[in-house]
Amino acid sequence: MQRSKIDILFCLTITAVIIWLDRVTKGYILSQLSLGEYVPVIKDVFHITLQYNTGIAFGLFKDHGVVFIIIPIIVIILLVFNIFYYRYNNEALTRPYIFGFSLILGGAVGNLVDRIIYGHVVDFLDFRIWPVFNIADSAITIGAIIIAIKCFQLSSK
Repeated sequence: MQRSKIDILFCLTITAVIIWLDRVTKGYILSQLSLGEYVPVIKDVFHITLQYNTGIAFGLFKDHGVVFIIIPIIVIILLVFNIFYYRYNNEALTRPYIFGFSLILGGAVGNLVDRIIYGHVVDFLDFRIWPVFNIADSAITIGAIIIAIKCFQLSSK
């Protein structure tokens, strides 16, 4: 039972760190740049570019409004339920799963806060060969990759 409490604390800490990093970076970028404005960090490779995203990750399905508030709320509820389900049924999730779930949860909350406050997500990381994204998008992607790798490892045994 002690491990499950540590796991919940681990999950909450990772989630809070992602939300904090996402909010701080977006707030800073919003205070420094105007929409469409960019600052080259590595010319023609990596720029900080302020863009607004009304779609889902990487600008897909733009302008679907309230749908992109409802879907993240459902995802957040399912992630929290999943983590607590294992805790209360004395089944331990491995730390990589908890880390992956926590990254996704933190990213989902970070982008949901943007949608509620601004009506869109603030994006600013621009590698010029990929759609502009943010810390929350990165956390969601990394979390999904971690979980996919763990699932693939289990299915190949």
